[in-house]
Amino acid sequence: MASRASSPARTRSASRAGSGARSGGNQKKSTRRAPQKRATPQSNAPVPTLGRGIAAVYGAMAHVTGRLVRSIGNGTEEPEVRRDGVGLFLLGCSIVLAAAFWFGLPDPVGAGIVFGVTTIIGSLGFASPIMVGWLSWTTLRAPIPEGPAGRRVLGWTLLLVGILGLLSIADGLPRPDNAVAIRHAGGMIGFVVSSLLADLMTRWVAVPLLVLLTLYGFLAVIGLPLYRIIDMMRTVAAHPDSDIEYSGEIAYDTPVVSHPENDERTEAKPKTRRRRKKADAEVTEPVEHSTGLFDVEALGDPAFGGVDDATTQGIAATSGADSDSTGRTTAGLPPGAEPSVSEVEAPDHSPIPQRVEQLQLSGDVQYTLPEADTLKPGTPPKSRSEASEKVVEALRGVFEEFKIDAHVTGYSRGPTVTRYEIELGAGVKVERVTALSKTISYAVASADVRILSPIPGKSAIGIEIPNTDKEVVSLGDVLRSPAARNDQSPMTVGLGKDVEGGFVVANMAKMPHLLVAGATGSGKSSFINSMITSIMMRATPDEVRMLLVDPKRVELNVYEGIPHLVTPIITNAKKAAEALQWVVREMDMRYDDLAEFGFRHVKDFNKAVLAGQVKVPEGSERKLEPYPYLLVVVDELADLMMVAPRDVEDSIVRITQLARAAGIHLVLATQRPSTDVVTGLIKANVPSRLAFATSSMTDSRVILDQPGAEKLVGQGDGLFAPMGGKPIRVQGSWVTENEIRQVADHVREQLDPHYREDVGAPKETKKVAEDIGDDLELVLEAVQLVVNLQLGSTSMLQRKLRVGFAKAGRLMDILETRGVVGPSEGSKPREVLVKPDDLDDVLANLQAG
Repeated sequence: MASRASSPARTRSASRAGSGARSGGNQKKSTRRAPQKRATPQSNAPVPTLGRGIAAVYGAMAHVTGRLVRSIGNGTEEPEVRRDGVGLFLLGCSIVLAAAFWFGLPDPVGAGIVFGVTTIIGSLGFASPIMVGWLSWTTLRAPIPEGPAGRRVLGWTLLLVGILGLLSIADGLPRPDNAVAIRHAGGMIGFVVSSLLADLMTRWVAVPLLVLLTLYGFLAVIGLPLYRIIDMMRTVAAHPDSDIEYSGEIAYDTPVVSHPENDERTEAKPKTRRRRKKADAEVTEPVEHSTGLFDVEALGDPAFGGVDDATTQGIAATSGADSDSTGRTTAGLPPGAEPSVSEVEAPDHSPIPQRVEQLQLSGDVQYTLPEADTLKPGTPPKSRSEASEKVVEALRGVFEEFKIDAHVTGYSRGPTVTRYEIELGAGVKVERVTALSKTISYAVASADVRILSPIPGKSAIGIEIPNTDKEVVSLGDVLRSPAARNDQSPMTVGLGKDVEGGFVVANMAKMPHLLVAGATGSGKSSFINSMITSIMMRATPDEVRMLLVDPKRVELNVYEGIPHLVTPIITNAKKAAEALQWVVREMDMRYDDLAEFGFRHVKDFNKAVLAGQVKVPEGSERKLEPYPYLLVVVDELADLMMVAPRDVEDSIVRITQLARAAGIHLVLATQRPSTDVVTGLIKANVPSRLAFATSSMTDSRVILDQPGAEKLVGQGDGLFAPMGGKPIRVQGSWVTENEIRQVADHVREQLDPHYREDVGAPKETKKVAEDIGDDLELVLEAVQLVVNLQLGSTSMLQRKLRVGFAKAGRLMDILETRGVVGPSEGSKPREVLVKPDDLDDVLANLQAG
């Protein structure tokens, strides 16, 4: 039947198509007639057009009104979802109600409005303009995302029902036969509610129920959950001196937190409640820890109250919390519980204070340190993110899949990576988790997963996974942190943040020497800039002087001319080797003074000189002055080791072995951490290391003597291994080029540089002309051959100059005395010490005699 019924339809459609195909003209005519048939309803077009115009005008008026309301007072930001139309409508209703109830709107409109409103809500109608006006104000100024059918409407409904019911009971429960009494009581709404409850359960039960209903409606209107009231009451009971403030939907506790440097009231972060959590993290007050070489500031927010909260102050609470090596307390969670982390707070952007102990500039020179606001704040830290929660679920899935009794008990979110803490069940080997490194990388979709077994100071395994949303660590934030503010040393520099969000600073005088290495783009240059800028921000030129070596010529040129330099920035590798020899002579001179006057460290010598306790021998015209710290920074060690490896290595070894007590400290940086650059002697005498991302595990072992740097993600992510300590992961601080220029310009305006004229190779006495005699031309040719070919061979001189063996040997000895070639090494060719770029200078010196 269905097929037969559909056949005629198909036949008719086919016939229409066929007729259309046969007569193209008729088809075109039908298409032109179609608009004429539809033109009939267009006669009413002005009506919808007028409606759209009215709607557009009303929308514009609503938007202007909303903008005006939001600009009153301190002003509020434009909300994501505006309900200006609803707010304007409520404002109009409020005006009409006020005119009807308060100002006697003429009849019959005024009387009709009063009669209708009082019939519904009774005597509360006289307050209806205020209620509707307040609702209009909140809708225009800060609309809630739930909309009219959300929490606010429910709260108002419950509040009105409760109040109207109480008014009806208080007025004697009037019945509908007395309409005037109902309008003077709670209206029809109040009558229905009160009579229903009072008739069924008596007034003694109805009144408490209506009071509870009113209270619940009020809390719903203001957005304060009932459990928050309980938490606030517990807070007041536990801490009667604390101030409780409320704003919006979140309660703020502002306990008094005392700091050693200032007695100010610190406002805590907002507390949020997650009912699905089985346990919450322990949150501590800001704690500062020092391990001698570097300081880590563990910042937290004070948290009080709550069912599972425990107040901790530097020690682990009885709820199973563990205190890690940096002082940050993380709550221990039962198996299967959600991990929780403590809030991380940005440092107070207060000015960097002047240090108590600092050497005054000689003479009457006035010198001021750069302002703290020159260095801008960085990205606000985050304690948790949705991505971290997904990683937790992925880790749990891996453990469940491989049937490993291990649980994620918490995580600490750093600026670059997040460390997830894994606790093992009884009898579970650590190797079962560490063997899953590649599986975990696959599960979390990250190739840069690093596993710590165990976390230093904890009975837990740490899995470090890079964040998808990284945080920018500003050098200004690090220098403004209490860890930096409490360290009075002028040699303290800002390193960055550790994996738990604590600020890390390092005293260069306690390292006492540092090796920095990493691949190109890993953050090595950023660290050097942060270190030099930290010195300029905290130290005067009389406290710290610097010798900068920049073979690449473009990395450190922004610091040219600052008063902290002992010599212009050195860009020539050969001159850099000579400058290192000058550092050795400076060190010997300082040790002579320390030995003569009986001091073991230059710091003690400086204090005695300033106090006038050191007297020079009688008859000596020497004037004793304090020795400033000398920081030697070599930006690329590999270039120096290629030009003069022996001289450079000897100078570095001598400096690193002895210079600590003389106040001379060395920072060696290289992007090629191979064994021919970072030799065994250099590594043995440079105890502190800072490794950025490397291209291979071999390079990591050269820097740190262990793997790990090959797993770093670059862009400032590094492993800092201070003298005598284990490597900690830090995100290096960042300082922009504009900030560097501002700081450098400020110090240059304060004081002109005073360079040391004795920096360079010691002047040698001229050789007697007899050692060359009449062979000057032959010597010049020999120099050109040896330098251009980079081959110091006596047999080569024989062949090229057509001289005998004795003559060639004499020429080679002359070149050795002039520093062109090295000493003899038996049958091997001599080492050529001069590069082709320096050939013209050598020839000029030979011709000058």
